Amino acid sequence: MDASHTHHRHPVFCTVVPPHLLDKAARSADARRADLAQRTLERDSMLRTRRRVTSVRGIVPALGAPASDEPDRTVYDAQHRTRLPGKKVRAEGGPAGTDASVNRAYAGLGATFELFLQGFGRHSIDDAGLPLDATVHYDEDYNNAFWDGQQMVFGDGDGDLFLDFTVSVDVIGHELTHGVTQYSANLDYHQQSGALNESMSDVFGSLIKQHSLEQTADQADWLIGAGLLGPNVTGVALRSMKAPGTAYDDDELGKDPQPATMDGYVTTSRDNGGVHINSGIPNHAFYIVATELGGKAWERAGQIWYDTLTGGQLASDADFADFARLSTAAAVARYGDGGAEHQALQKAWSVVGVPLAG
Repeated sequence: MDASHTHHRHPVFCTVVPPHLLDKAARSADARRADLAQRTLERDSMLRTRRRVTSVRGIVPALGAPASDEPDRTVYDAQHRTRLPGKKVRAEGGPAGTDASVNRAYAGLGATFELFLQGFGRHSIDDAGLPLDATVHYDEDYNNAFWDGQQMVFGDGDGDLFLDFTVSVDVIGHELTHGVTQYSANLDYHQQSGALNESMSDVFGSLIKQHSLEQTADQADWLIGAGLLGPNVTGVALRSMKAPGTAYDDDELGKDPQPATMDGYVTTSRDNGGVHINSGIPNHAFYIVATELGGKAWERAGQIWYDTLTGGQLASDADFADFARLSTAAAVARYGDGGAEHQALQKAWSVVGVPLAG
C-alpha cells in the first residue's frame, strides 16, 4: 500500500468488553457492581471521544533497516492511575519480576509477535517492527482492556465481574490485532465493517492462543476471554466462535447476544451498530473453515484470512459479503480452485448465510 494512502488514518478506540455487557452490569442491584461498571463505561466513553480528535503518530513505517525478527516490548505500570503510559517496569529482554500482570502482558505481547512473524512473515503490528508497549494496573477496578492506537492498556478488573485482563492471551492478541487492522485494511468501526474489525481481532486472538499452546483446530476451545469472567458470573468467556450466543447466560449480565448466522443479525444503533454482537457471524464462518480443514488453524484458514485482511482489496467500508467474496478468492489464489480450502470457504459462508454472489 502506498504511503499516501496511509496518512490520515484515525485509529479506533477498541475495548475488549463490549458496552452492552457493562450497561447491564451498571443496572445491577449490587451497588458496588453497578458503580464500577458505570465508572468503566464513563472512562471508555471519554477515551473514545478523545481518540476521535487525535490521529495516530508514525503510521507510515520508516524506510530503512529491515525490521528485526525479535520483538521490542516495554511494559509500564499505571499504578492505578489513568496517565499513560505510566512507570516503566520491564523492557525487552529484562527478567520476569514478581508482578504477575507485568509478566503476563510481556508474554502476551511476545506470543502475538510470534504468531504474526512465524505464521505470516509479518514484523510486528505495522509490519515494520513497531515497538509493542503495554500498561497494566490502569485505573482502579477498571473492567476493561483496550488498544488506543498506540499501545495496549489493561485494567485489573473488579474481582467480581472480571478478573485481571492480562489472564487471557487471546484478549491481548485481540487488542493488538486491532493495530494490525488499523495498519492494513483500516476497517471502519461501525456496522458490518466494524463487526469485521472486531471479528479479525477475535480470529487472530484465538490463533495467537492456539499457536502459543501448539493446539490444532479440534483441540482449541474457540473461546475469547476464557478465565476472564469473575467468580460471580455464570458463563465461560466473553464470546464463543464455535457457538456464538453461548459464552455466558447470567442473571444480571443476561445471555450472550451474538448470532452465529445472518438469520440472527442484530440491527441496532448501539455499540457502533452492534460491532461486538454481529462479529459472531464472521467468527463462526472462520471456525467452520478452520475445523473443516483441520490441523493448525493458522496454517491455512488463518493464512486465507490474513491474505484477505492485508491484500489491499478489502475496502475500509467492506461488508460481510465483500469479505466472503474476497476470502474465497484468496483461498483460490493461494490453494487453487475447487480444493479443500475453496470448498471449506464456500461451506462456511453458506452455513452462516452470507451470499458469495456479487
